Amino acid sequence: MSKELKPVTGRAWVFGNNVDTDQIIQGQYLTVLDYAEMARHTFEIPRPVFASKVKKNDVVIAGRNFGGGSSREEAPKVLLQSGVGCVIAESFARIFYRNGFNVGLPLLIIPNVAKLVKDGETVTVDISKGTVTIRSNSDILHGKPLPDRMLNLLREGGAVAWYKQTVGKH
Repeated sequence: MSKELKPVTGRAWVFGNNVDTDQIIQGQYLTVLDYAEMARHTFEIPRPVFASKVKKNDVVIAGRNFGGGSSREEAPKVLLQSGVGCVIAESFARIFYRNGFNVGLPLLIIPNVAKLVKDGETVTVDISKGTVTIRSNSDILHGKPLPDRMLNLLREGGAVAWYKQTVGKH
């Protein structure tokens, strides 16, 4: 039975354009095989306080081309391990977008989101509807809703979990 994708409410961490995977998790930490330890270094250079201040269901918001650079799955995994409930950007690098869903990290594309949400604001994200509500003024930002296939991956916790739950049963 698939899990329900409940809306998440958290603090917005707003970034600019072209946040690459090395900014999310530096290459020097890729030899650390413990994701909890690795997550202590998330956004270490662009936002040194992120790892110590991020809370469960906080939301990373960015401009264009979030997750460019290498194809490492560690980048979306450390965001999940950090407690990030969702990443919303104006656009994603293609491989990061795919890796995010593969590991069960909700991603949403919303035009101009990095200009419309202020850093530190509380937002509620309904990934099923493709919306973000800014709690301070009740503005609702609309993105393109995700296809059922992507929602199903998220409900199961990523591609491997989805495979085990669906294909692996046969």
